Amino acid sequence: MPHQTHPLLSNRPFTEKGKVVSAQEAVNLIRDGDAVATGGFVGIGFAEHLAVALEERFVTTGQPRDLTLMYAAGQGDGKNRGLNHLGHEGLVARVIGGHWGLVPKLQKLAIEGRIQAWNLPQGVISHLFRDIAAGKPGTLSRVGLGTFVDPRLGGGRINDVTTEERVSLLPIDGEEYLFYKALPLQVALLRGTTADTLGNISMEREALIMESLAIATAVHNSGGLVIVQVERLAKRGSLPAQSVRIPGILVDCVVVCDDPEHHWQTFGTRYNPAYSGEIKAPMAAPEPIPLSARKIIARRAAFELKPNSVVNLGIGMPEGVGPVASEERVLELMTLTAEPGVIGGLPASGLNFGAALNVQAIIDQPAQFDFYDGGGLDIAFLGMAQVDGQGNVNVSKFGPRLAGAGGFINISQNARRVVFMGTFVAAVEELAIVDGEVRVGEGGVRKFVASVEQRTFSGALAAAEYKPVLYVTERCVFRLTAEGLVLDEIAPGVDLERDVLALMDFTPLMPVPPRRMDARIFRDEAMGLREHLLDQPLAQRFTFDAAEEVFFINFENLKISAQADIDAIRETVEAWLTPLQRKVYAIVNYDHFRIDEDLLGAYTEMVSDLEARFYSKVTRYTTSVFLRMKLGDAFEARSVAAHIYESAEEARAHLKP
Repeated sequence: MPHQTHPLLSNRPFTEKGKVVSAQEAVNLIRDGDAVATGGFVGIGFAEHLAVALEERFVTTGQPRDLTLMYAAGQGDGKNRGLNHLGHEGLVARVIGGHWGLVPKLQKLAIEGRIQAWNLPQGVISHLFRDIAAGKPGTLSRVGLGTFVDPRLGGGRINDVTTEERVSLLPIDGEEYLFYKALPLQVALLRGTTADTLGNISMEREALIMESLAIATAVHNSGGLVIVQVERLAKRGSLPAQSVRIPGILVDCVVVCDDPEHHWQTFGTRYNPAYSGEIKAPMAAPEPIPLSARKIIARRAAFELKPNSVVNLGIGMPEGVGPVASEERVLELMTLTAEPGVIGGLPASGLNFGAALNVQAIIDQPAQFDFYDGGGLDIAFLGMAQVDGQGNVNVSKFGPRLAGAGGFINISQNARRVVFMGTFVAAVEELAIVDGEVRVGEGGVRKFVASVEQRTFSGALAAAEYKPVLYVTERCVFRLTAEGLVLDEIAPGVDLERDVLALMDFTPLMPVPPRRMDARIFRDEAMGLREHLLDQPLAQRFTFDAAEEVFFINFENLKISAQADIDAIRETVEAWLTPLQRKVYAIVNYDHFRIDEDLLGAYTEMVSDLEARFYSKVTRYTTSVFLRMKLGDAFEARSVAAHIYESAEEARAHLKP
């Protein structure tokens, strides 16, 4: 679409301050019917000063009216701040939002059908801003298939007055995709730290970069009005070029916030330089979290961590994995991330969620979702509010309450492994630990239901892709299979019939009796998770599934540094398989496997010998491209099957004819 300057901009007189105007002057330029895009994550990067001014204008004058609002992440405090300032009937007519739980005033308008409203995945909206900027007709993605965003399941529409189709099904080469339509945007409300009078914006005191550049470009290229709230003003051209996050050519109005209450770094913290990466804060030894249902769930989930993994922690219950990992001294063994662009460090919680202490990097949100959507996450820990027998999960809508999906759909659909976390029933906690056994209370709203009210995660889609998925509660642990949910583990002291099955609307699969959850989870002292992850004895690295005739070999984090290590592997495999007197299938995990270069020949010779004697077929996998090439070349030289897969799912899928 050709660029057309917002008509009211030409009426604004030029001053010696360049583009600098008051908040009221800026919002007075917004017209009836404009499409407004806002940036922010909870309170981080949200232009609170501009939102307050816009609300005041509407309350006083009744204008502007019938705005379309588009935003990616939740922007509010669950009460009055953030986008709650725009929660007036008449001020907005349409809302396209990624997360609704923090904006109850907008949520109420949507649930009551007083506005048109859509809930689309957070990552899709952040990419849609970028595609609008590039003049594309929309965003093409597999994100949302099989969920309530899929047009066959509602297309993300929140109420009956919302009839427009914003999502369509688009098959390409036999694969299903969703197409999310673009729309022109007339106004951007953004935030930075410093502006010069040319409108160049830096963000040195901000905890996140968000999608500010994408929004500014989208609005500018739609012929719209870009307004940016900042803390301070600098001389024109004085900002270091590499610090500029939004170039002045995209910015029409700069508003210096004259009320510090409207420019907190987050909605929970006025300013912490460690959140913005300006300093590294000393990390005090964590105080142990009291043993509770929340901690039990976080501890069990933490056993799914792997060294060198890239991890996402969702909001709510999953936030507990961070403190548990810190208590257990395993935090430095992996990289925690958050969807708005944080990489590394310790993610914050509550109204500081989205920020992190001592980060390695802060990138923009569209780039973070590129990484997520492309399969960059090794594991994600996410909440769950409702689960059904097919493994579908609902976290987005419950009766009159609209939480919204946020980044949940992007993350759960594309992470290589997913752990859902939540209490077994929704109730005030009545749980006690007596001699290492769980004593649970009675009652509570059922979470394991016959059919979820809204499908935010598709169990069938995940099972078809062989994605490992766990559902962790304080009472038991379920696992997703193609046939549905399997009950794998039960907490010590929990009665299977009374405390689990009687409180479910469906009966889970139980091909074998569920095993006891690890007893260490239910004790006050540390679990020894670091040692568990790093120092697994060789004897514990081998398991045999007699029913499937599959021998599992786990060489993750194993270091081969002497001929004795090779000999020990040979002897262990012989001890396991010689008594069977038949060949079996084998799967080998080579994630983060290390071997000295001068031992590679002896190692592959040993592998060739074992394969000839014991395996009918063997598949191998590692996430490391380097290891796949190194081991693949070495195996090929010994006439051993050289192909090494990228994931356990691929290795398993190609094991048997």
